[in-house]
Amino acid sequence: MHAQPPARTKGGGILRQPMSVWATAFAAVVAFMGIGLVDPILPAIAKNLEASPSQVSLLFTSYFLITAVAMLVTGWVSSRIGGKRTLMIGLTLVVAFAALAGTSDSVGQLIGFRAGWGLGNALFVATALAVIVGAASGGAESAIILYEAALGLGISMGPLVGALLGDMNWRYPFFGTAVLMAVGFLLIATLLGPTPKPAEKTRLSAPIRALAHGGLATTAFTALFYNYAFFTILAFTPFVLDMDAHGIGLVFFGWGVMVALASVFGAPPLQRRFGTVRVMHTGLALLIVFQLGLAVSGHTGIIICTILSGIPIGLNNTAFTEAAMEVSDHPRPVASAGYNFVRWLGGALAPYIATKLAEEVDSSVPYYAGAACCAVGIAILVKRRRHLGTLDRVDIDHAFQDTPEPARG
Repeated sequence: MHAQPPARTKGGGILRQPMSVWATAFAAVVAFMGIGLVDPILPAIAKNLEASPSQVSLLFTSYFLITAVAMLVTGWVSSRIGGKRTLMIGLTLVVAFAALAGTSDSVGQLIGFRAGWGLGNALFVATALAVIVGAASGGAESAIILYEAALGLGISMGPLVGALLGDMNWRYPFFGTAVLMAVGFLLIATLLGPTPKPAEKTRLSAPIRALAHGGLATTAFTALFYNYAFFTILAFTPFVLDMDAHGIGLVFFGWGVMVALASVFGAPPLQRRFGTVRVMHTGLALLIVFQLGLAVSGHTGIIICTILSGIPIGLNNTAFTEAAMEVSDHPRPVASAGYNFVRWLGGALAPYIATKLAEEVDSSVPYYAGAACCAVGIAILVKRRRHLGTLDRVDIDHAFQDTPEPARG
């Protein structure tokens, strides 16, 4: 039994969604802002807390490591207390730990509070995708595009907000996130109705068992290497840009805009035209080009390559997310949890390893490592192509549904 392709509707459109979907999407934007929020203030944090770049990079590592592990319990929790309550618990944790992060007096405290933030973020993000898919009009593909749009907008706005607030004080971006997440909490509390519990409660082992499926495992482990390259750019590049918070914020705002545009307007038509797997290949190949550009370029070249790298990252974010949702016959929340557990490990490893490589060897080496990881991702896709046959059937179904009916005479 294979996963059913997402249904599409002729009328409506991706923007015609219930208020509950927009409330969840707003909170998702703020949640994803937390990923890039610290980018512009990384040098300031290192200076004010007397920490090395590799120590500061642990802000990302602790956040994504806890996020990855927590993904394994999100389905178990939400299947017992419901999606809405899980979202609200996740938001409460983010509000609390983001505020606490702003009070930190040492890099160790900040790393610990970011870990707690990651726990809340995992509960929210994994459940938000399932809630949006369940409530959105236009089927699963429209919901995934909307979710990726929230991701792209959040990632693009994060550095800008971090720069504006961080220019006044490096603590302010953390307090700002806590306030915005509190707004998200109120919106979901008032606009999102009770979400039905699944007919069967999810077992704790379900996400790991789901990874026994060849297609989901292939997608997840390719995404692990892709995310290593992704977060090498996001977490390490602020240290080599040699700019103030405003400069770093503007560079990563431009990068985030490219991520959002490619996610929403680039990936879907390319998937329908060429197929999801080919889009993955293309995104990884382009990311290799930009990683190598970052390794060999001067200051201007680094800025250009950083911004343009958002294009393949946006393509891959949508392609990989849809692949994880459609490649197996496991329930989407379970498939999402297993997939995110593996892929976020790449986000946890990259920041610390990249900054250590730069400190111990040379600042170009992290980008060569990122390019090598993309090459490994391509090799996995090629070697295990037979496990992704379901995606071909989904893409063919999409192509037929998008073809207009011939005019009748």
